[in-house]
Amino acid sequence: MTGSDRAGPKILGLTGSIGMGKSTVAAMMRELGVPVFDADAAVHELQGPQGALLGAIEAAFPGTTGPQGVDRARLGAAVFGNREAMARLESIVHPAVAVKRQIFLRENADAPLVVFDIPLLYEKGGHEGLDAVAVVSAPADVQRARVLARPGMTEEKFEQILALQVPDAEKRRRADHVIDTGLSHAGTREEVERILRALGQPE
Repeated sequence: MTGSDRAGPKILGLTGSIGMGKSTVAAMMRELGVPVFDADAAVHELQGPQGALLGAIEAAFPGTTGPQGVDRARLGAAVFGNREAMARLESIVHPAVAVKRQIFLRENADAPLVVFDIPLLYEKGGHEGLDAVAVVSAPADVQRARVLARPGMTEEKFEQILALQVPDAEKRRRADHVIDTGLSHAGTREEVERILRALGQPE
């Protein structure tokens, strides 16, 4: 389903591999008045203290939750590299996120444009039903430097994460728009403004 047969605002999918600057671009879009649905933030809320999914996750993966919500290290250990376990977790999380996304759409039904910030948009098939996709990208050396500067990150972890993600070159090829964060902050913002204008966001 595309914008031609769906009522409501245009929907721009925003994605990008680790360390490409997607969060920075999403923040720019919010500053420019575009409502942004943050899929990661929705998951954190659902899995945080008093989160709606804690019971289901604890039942499926005993010992992975507590008073502070999901213990991300324990849950990660329980599912990482195990396709069956990951599929079980996703069957719990994805429908709940979809409900939050529908609520977001209803709340912003009068907006000309909204953004779905989805880190694994291509990996999980989240590009269906969007009017356009923007991929946030940067040169590989910039990406590597950003990621390895993160606390607790190692070369091995970085390579493991990259192996699970659709390659940047493939994302760029499939995208309707590419936002380069290897530029200056002002240069990136100009690109963002140009794309939003093309999609009908008022200045």
